[in-house]
Amino acid sequence: MKLLVINGPNLNLLGLREPAIYGSQNYESLLALIRTACDAEGIEVGFVQSNHEGTIVDAIQAAYGVYDGIVINPAAYTHTSIAILDALKAVAIPAVEVHISDVDSREPFRQVSYAGMACVKTYKGLGFQGYVEAVKFLKDYLSK
Repeated sequence: MKLLVINGPNLNLLGLREPAIYGSQNYESLLALIRTACDAEGIEVGFVQSNHEGTIVDAIQAAYGVYDGIVINPAAYTHTSIAILDALKAVAIPAVEVHISDVDSREPFRQVSYAGMACVKTYKGLGFQGYVEAVKFLKDYLSK
């Protein structure tokens, strides 16, 4: 089983960006946690992080026929990108949306998730652990 983890804008600045909301651990710590979780589950994992919407769309499209599932944190594009929604729908690869913070308790504009409309599940507000839960969920979901 192969999963692709896609992270959107500013996630590469974890540890620096609003630590009261996103914590003090850096992006490399997040990737290490995901790798460990995937190794424990016998899953191959690839990573994409971009601040550019088109690069994220390209990564989703390139995943077709290569990856079995997608874990995606579109970050700010969650609330704005119909292009990411359309790419997820087009490839129809089971995807799980993850948000480090609890977007439901934040600004009203964060209440809408376009990408989430194409995802089979969403994890919010669990910090980095949300990614681990997404990996485990996809393993079970894809094993059915």
